[in-house]
Amino acid sequence: MPTIPAHAIGGVITGWGTALPSKIVTNDDLSKTMETSDEWIRERTGIHRRHIGGSTAELSVESGRIAMAMAGVSPDQIDALVLSTTTPDRQVPATSATVQNLLGLKCGAFDINAACSGFVYGLVVAHGLIAMGSKKVLLIGTDTLSRITDWTDRNTAILFADGSGAAVIEATTGPTQLLGWDLDADGSAEELLYAEIGGNIHMDGKEVFRRAVRIMVDSAQKSMQIAGVTAKDIALIVPHQANTRIISAACDRLGIPMERTSTVLHETGNTSSASIPLALFDAADGGPMSGRTLHEGDLVLVVGFGAGMTAASAVLRWNGKGLRA
Repeated sequence: MPTIPAHAIGGVITGWGTALPSKIVTNDDLSKTMETSDEWIRERTGIHRRHIGGSTAELSVESGRIAMAMAGVSPDQIDALVLSTTTPDRQVPATSATVQNLLGLKCGAFDINAACSGFVYGLVVAHGLIAMGSKKVLLIGTDTLSRITDWTDRNTAILFADGSGAAVIEATTGPTQLLGWDLDADGSAEELLYAEIGGNIHMDGKEVFRRAVRIMVDSAQKSMQIAGVTAKDIALIVPHQANTRIISAACDRLGIPMERTSTVLHETGNTSSASIPLALFDAADGGPMSGRTLHEGDLVLVVGFGAGMTAASAVLRWNGKGLRA
């Protein structure tokens, strides 16, 4: 397992922002077009409603601008843009190029496609860029899954939605916010959750559930081991917002009670790359959706799984202001 070198330049999140489309589709709305009900969906997923609309670039620009404004940085100060998305607006070029232009950035920009694990993949990449000399990195996780969802398929239509979350990560003169991390993938499980180019999402829900719990727990334990902490030390876990049953099962195996979990999927549905930042920054903003609040110095465990199957986790020492280099 990789460890963070003691001499490496660290990073800290100094600004964040989120974006959700204005159109809301409730469970009752879905019950009018397919055989389902609000009670059935809530019981099996925990989702009450989801936000639909906008392009990946549009939502990314919205969340990115909010994050940059909060951090107090100008476009010309950003050294790199990392966009995590599994739903680019075009096959070519990367959507990060569009976002870079619309935000007025003057830096390198690239996409990461690790599905629902993507934001944590991007978090590790951003810290790597900082360790190699970047001062400020804009990390965005955005997906518009409604564009690749078959809205007549009850197995997937009840789950997926659109959203975005962004963070400015800056080099710090103090301790790094990232204490431990793990990235993983099991390509043999690719056929469990996929979408062909130009096609819709196909998912083997039962098998995804079984493997998701196992791979999330394994990744989380590795990150905690690297960070030198245990489940008892974790003040808040921010899991991928896929399904409350998956979250509950993973937390139970980790020994972390649901009372220490930030969940927003009842309001957002599964937004893939946007899932973890939406839940993390909701807690950072006092928990209007999750009811959870992050405090200075809290240990936070972020962990996700996604198509591939990918997995990723990280332990952060929360410092919403940080010491900038």
